[in-house]
Amino acid sequence: GLAKNSVLPKELVIVYINERAYALEDDYPFAINTLEIETKGDLNLAEARNIAIKNSSSLFNIFLDVDCIPAKDLVELYLSYADKKNTLLSGRVRYLKKGFADKSDWMSRLMENSRPDPIRKEIDQYSYELFWSLNFGCSKETFAKIGGFDQNFIGYGAEDTDFGFSARNNSVDHVTVDALAYHQYHASYQPPLNHFRSIILNATQFFQKWKVWPMMGWLNRFEASGYIIFENNEIIILREPSEEETAASLIE
Repeated sequence: GLAKNSVLPKELVIVYINERAYALEDDYPFAINTLEIETKGDLNLAEARNIAIKNSSSLFNIFLDVDCIPAKDLVELYLSYADKKNTLLSGRVRYLKKGFADKSDWMSRLMENSRPDPIRKEIDQYSYELFWSLNFGCSKETFAKIGGFDQNFIGYGAEDTDFGFSARNNSVDHVTVDALAYHQYHASYQPPLNHFRSIILNATQFFQKWKVWPMMGWLNRFEASGYIIFENNEIIILREPSEEETAASLIE
């Protein structure tokens, strides 16, 4: 996707978490810098993003999750805002349908084979609460002013919202642009019972820091299912989901 962009990036930095870097089969028209990090237990996505920008040779940087395919004008659109100082840029995301890559000439049919994000589709400018890291851009200076990603958030949940809150707390502007990425299809858990423990830990960490609960949609589902209760601004775990319950929440 990046190799087909209207404006090519200077380089691509890929961070492999708890796995070895593997050779890419094609030759690409930009430098590729591969990094490897080891984290104990759950993935530390915050650490990976901090290391990525630290090892970038560019003053302005675009962050894309590895399961996102950029639209052909993504780099060009981001660069048109690159001179904006003190600004965190959020791009837009569409979700690709199951089997999208089975269709002929699928790279040119991403729009028709995808759907908009259901939460953000009618929103022109995302709030700080709706910042997400799978498609965004900013300068190294702005990233440093925000303070980077908080590496105390480990595993699934809350590090994105924390980054958005830190941007607001440090008086960094948040601007949503039409730089579009397509999120590749994969099965998911609804609710994400497979990340139950990390969601509870990260939600608690977030509340202690900001005095407001994140991920209330998931936490309310957990409470309604009898897994947790809220008591005196704490989450009390009544029981953890069973393997059968977790498996039943998987949506193909």
